[in-house]
Amino acid sequence: MRNIFVWATWLLVSAVTGFAQQITEFPIPTVNSQPSGITRGPGGNLWFAEYRGNKIGRITTSGAVTEFLIPTPSSGPYGITAGPDGNLWFTELLTNRIGRITSGGTVTEFPIPTANSDSVGITAGPDGNLWFTEVFGNKIGRITTSGAVTEFPIPTPFGGPFGIAAGLDGNLWFTESQAVGKIGRITTIGAITEFPLATNTTGASGITLGPDGNLWFTEYIGPSPSFIGRITTSGVVTDFPVPPSNRAGAQITTGPDGNLWSTDAGANTIHRITLSGLNTEFPIPTFPGSPVSITVGPDGNLWFTEFEGNHIGRITLPLPPGTPLPPSILFALLGLAVIALYQVKRRLPAR
Repeated sequence: MRNIFVWATWLLVSAVTGFAQQITEFPIPTVNSQPSGITRGPGGNLWFAEYRGNKIGRITTSGAVTEFLIPTPSSGPYGITAGPDGNLWFTELLTNRIGRITSGGTVTEFPIPTANSDSVGITAGPDGNLWFTEVFGNKIGRITTSGAVTEFPIPTPFGGPFGIAAGLDGNLWFTESQAVGKIGRITTIGAITEFPLATNTTGASGITLGPDGNLWFTEYIGPSPSFIGRITTSGVVTDFPVPPSNRAGAQITTGPDGNLWSTDAGANTIHRITLSGLNTEFPIPTFPGSPVSITVGPDGNLWFTEFEGNHIGRITLPLPPGTPLPPSILFALLGLAVIALYQVKRRLPAR
């Protein structure tokens, strides 16, 4: 009976462990590729940029990776997003271009008018165009699916626009990584408004549309406590502290569980933040993994890039409440119940 108890306990622990959040890492074939941006793409796959590998990667939800070389050498691909045309669009930070790649791997590149603009973030806009940030160009760029580029200067000098996301209000929202504490809003015709942050931070990095209709973003202030910020479409900002870490470049996304998830390369962790600001950390198995970008996959899990670890990571989320328990857990519970009944029967007085 003791052996049955040990078996049932082991099975239950194993099943519950697999039922909760867990991180799986998939190696990238190109050594030291330094994966940066990642996004959900067509065909049920995820696509990512390899900053040093000079490639665009595609990974299936089972972890099979295919890589496509970018024609321009040392282009430094960084941000990537799915376009309204069914293609993937990415920024080339080092060669001043915006790239487009088909699901079959054909790459086309379009030059950015401003020299040395350092394009980083990119997202699909509500107007059917792609919108991107220029850190050193200090502009927000718009590119049509045919490759025509228009640029809009940021009012604040050296603002360093970094992350960008579409809001429910029909505008684009972006972070300023070099200005002291600002979030910007740009309309689809190019009118820009800037909002000061609640805390005097060094800058902001990633930004995403939250499950509550607000924009959520990451902030950093070096070794002091960092923050996850929330801004309403009317410009009201609220900050939620997270453990100290230099979160420069940290990205953020909305998870299928209704929480916010962000990367933290400095602490080598993934953060989960509830809408009330409660923070939970999930350490990356590989050190240093240096997670950079994060997105939701077609399988309902979180997928992220490890810039130094040279992996694509997956966080398997627990099933939502009301989901039937897996057979392994049911069998383990049944085994424990049988043992409990046996022990109770042994202790009853004989008749």
